[in-house]
Amino acid sequence: MPVFIWEGVTKKDEVRKGEMEAVDEITVRGLLRRQGFKSIEVKVKPKDLMEYLPSFMKGKIKEKSVVVFCRIFSTMINAGLPLIQCLDLLAQQEQNKAFSKIIRTVKEDIEGGTSLTNALKKYPEIFDELFVNLIAAGEAGGILDVILERLSNYMEKAMKLKARVKGAMTYPAAVLVISLAVVALLLIKVIPVFQKMFEGMGGELPALTQALINASEFAQKYWYFGAGICVALYIAFKQYYKTEKGRWTIDSLILKAPIFGELLKKVAVAKFARTLSTMMSSGVPILEGLAIVSKTSGNVVIEDALMKTRQSISEGQSIAEPLTRTGLFPAMVVQMIAVGEATGALDSMLAKIANFYDDEVDVAVDAMTALLEPVMMVFLGGVVGGMIVAMYLPIFKLASVVG
Repeated sequence: MPVFIWEGVTKKDEVRKGEMEAVDEITVRGLLRRQGFKSIEVKVKPKDLMEYLPSFMKGKIKEKSVVVFCRIFSTMINAGLPLIQCLDLLAQQEQNKAFSKIIRTVKEDIEGGTSLTNALKKYPEIFDELFVNLIAAGEAGGILDVILERLSNYMEKAMKLKARVKGAMTYPAAVLVISLAVVALLLIKVIPVFQKMFEGMGGELPALTQALINASEFAQKYWYFGAGICVALYIAFKQYYKTEKGRWTIDSLILKAPIFGELLKKVAVAKFARTLSTMMSSGVPILEGLAIVSKTSGNVVIEDALMKTRQSISEGQSIAEPLTRTGLFPAMVVQMIAVGEATGALDSMLAKIANFYDDEVDVAVDAMTALLEPVMMVFLGGVVGGMIVAMYLPIFKLASVVG
């Protein structure tokens, strides 16, 4: 449907402007008159060049945009602005064209009689199950502004946690990429120069030098073969991970990894506690909350453990007992949950656990970075240094013979 730009005067002689997606100009005027506008001017909005671009070239809707949307939306609702007007203003000020269009569509769905929850459900790639369920709780309880505030706080903390983990993974990944690039440069550009020099010297080369020259010749002639193997392995890994057995195997190995395993377990505990605390404090039942938390865990082993916990709770057990049996949650966490459950303050206890493990993740990331820095530097120095030594061995050998 076309988008129309409108300008109207209210009964209090206030000038308002906005945009509306409708079938035609008559529909726009009719809707605005029902809202109490007079002296209405309507014209078709010019086409945006972004609309002609393929979807992958349009701006991706970032999590930060959704956080800002929640924060401003909460402030507007709390100030007493009508829901439709809030969404209209949010759509106008949103810089991302794709997100602005979605907000405008949500507004029009609500104007047509749809609830905010059902309107947001149409965009699961932006508003996940956790988001939609909390909005539903806010609408039912008449505390939409409070829920939106909690959602923005939750998402901000989740973003910070994700950024810490990404930061921890970036350093070793960067060093590995640099190492591969340096090795490729040496094999393809530098070693052939030494090879020509050694051919003029005659004699038998040391085994290490000959092996490196053979590797250089292979890399120059069959580099595409190596690239093909890497691509094939990546595709095979992705396909294997899509299978139930493959995902279980890989996720289990990730949690058992020597360095990253403990860090990821702490991240999982922090995310579990933060998400369940937010849902319970918003009035979502614990069984429904655990079902949603398990789906957003990102690890099939943790998801299975939480679903088994949910099943045990539905059979009358406490939450602490089945969590202990999973073996994934530390004893301190389980004990604190048991205390929170006994005192009826489980949501606040989970929030304390989340805050504690946020700090634990910070400490673990710092420790891991401090450990990885010398290891990766030794690895890079060993690879490059070994290649350089292999190239200079014939020269050392020749020098000893001359001497």
